[in-house]
Amino acid sequence: MITLKEYIGHIRNWKKLCQELGVDSGLPREEREPQIILKAYEKWQGDMANHIYGMFAFALYDDSQDKLFCMRDQFGTKPFYYYMTEDKELLVSTGIRKLLDMPGVKKELNEDLIQIYMTLTYIPGEDTFFKGIKKLLPGRYMEFKKGDETPVITRYFKPEFKPDNSKSLQEYAGEIHDTLAEIMTEVKEDGEVAESFLSGGVDSSYVLAMSDAKVANSCGYDFEALDESSLAAKTAELLDRDFNRCLVSPQQFFDIVPWVMYNMEMPLGDASAIVFALGCRATAEHTKLCYSGEGSDEFFGGYNMYRNAERYGDNLKTFYVGNTNIMKEDEKEKILKKYDPSILPINLCKEIYEENEGLAPLEKMQDVDIQIWLEGDIYFNVHNMSTAAGLEVRMPLTDMRIFDIASRLPVEYKVTAEENKLAFRTAALKKLPEEIAFRKKLGFVVPIRYWMADEKYNQDVRDKFKSDIADKFFKKDEIWAIYEEYIGGNSDLWRKVWTIYTFLVWYEEYFTKR
Repeated sequence: MITLKEYIGHIRNWKKLCQELGVDSGLPREEREPQIILKAYEKWQGDMANHIYGMFAFALYDDSQDKLFCMRDQFGTKPFYYYMTEDKELLVSTGIRKLLDMPGVKKELNEDLIQIYMTLTYIPGEDTFFKGIKKLLPGRYMEFKKGDETPVITRYFKPEFKPDNSKSLQEYAGEIHDTLAEIMTEVKEDGEVAESFLSGGVDSSYVLAMSDAKVANSCGYDFEALDESSLAAKTAELLDRDFNRCLVSPQQFFDIVPWVMYNMEMPLGDASAIVFALGCRATAEHTKLCYSGEGSDEFFGGYNMYRNAERYGDNLKTFYVGNTNIMKEDEKEKILKKYDPSILPINLCKEIYEENEGLAPLEKMQDVDIQIWLEGDIYFNVHNMSTAAGLEVRMPLTDMRIFDIASRLPVEYKVTAEENKLAFRTAALKKLPEEIAFRKKLGFVVPIRYWMADEKYNQDVRDKFKSDIADKFFKKDEIWAIYEEYIGGNSDLWRKVWTIYTFLVWYEEYFTKR
């Protein structure tokens, strides 16, 4: 008998799979999807992910082999954790807090990862901030039989780029558009009503335009220079959709930080995560299902820094660790009480660079971001904050069929000297006017560099920097000097201040309050 122990996700091609696997398609989703997982395992075992489109992480027990079988989707949209007890029992869960509550789990800080966090502001790789709690990485499945010393982990997917010059830009754009149209018929089933997140950018605008969502949701600020919600409102009006704007005040922003760090389960120094959390809570007041546009930038070459790829060349493997690089090694050595020069963020990418030897520099950067940044920051944030708010987020652009097209694009159809994400934007022109499809990428900008310098809002930041918790890990005089220089006018230091602060808030939530 095979029993499903853990499952989170959404299976898009369920209709085809029900036919192929003999599952009753009339079952409600909460019964149908577990049946699909079980039947797919029976038929395909470790190859089953190659037959499923969607987002998933699960664990099942096969009593015929006395085996635990666990799998995570190709890109890591859903989390999966495991812990080996002293009695050699393997505990698994889709959430860290659930693992921490299990008998046999010791809650201990993995202090070495502070060095990684101070550079990246998130934790990629298999280790977590809790000693012994490991992540099953994306594109892997894990098998464990009682009595085994360790689980056996097999990699079934890794991103590969094989540029194909046989198609024109317009042909690729048509393929992107047709594929997204097919996916949009799968991301929601009869009876479900979905809304959509909307920024001022092309990704969320294209998803909204291709969907049947009647309502768009955005976050904004009373800070015109950094507020994208006015652009989002114009897009919603153009597409004839209702529009909700969640106005984020600096007080709301700082008040929710402890809630975010607790529900994130590990610290995340991405300031946009706080705004996203507020947006999820506001959206969950009127829907339980929402679309979002994650995945496109990494797949299609959407970040402005990608335009420098050729200039970096082979030097990438010496420094490029993904989308963020907040503190250098000399800075961390200066502020940390415990510093180990062998713990380097670039070590997380060594295997990736070995795999992508021979690729174009742009493809190498994309490969790192897909394996490190997407899983460690973007999907981690989306899952944890939406779940905590009681909202389910589905990401149509994160799909193996979309990535398949992106993996075949020649570099010049991704990034040029003037434009990024060229093929994707060209596809979006089929549903959006040029002013939206080719709108310059702004990013999810937050006015925190200004808010955190204001004494009306930064009291907790100051308190944390002077706290006993800070004294455990940091040289307080050194981090206070960074803070004072920031307050004194060097606003570029806000990321360093915020990264230290978010770690301290998270530590207090997990090791002091609880």
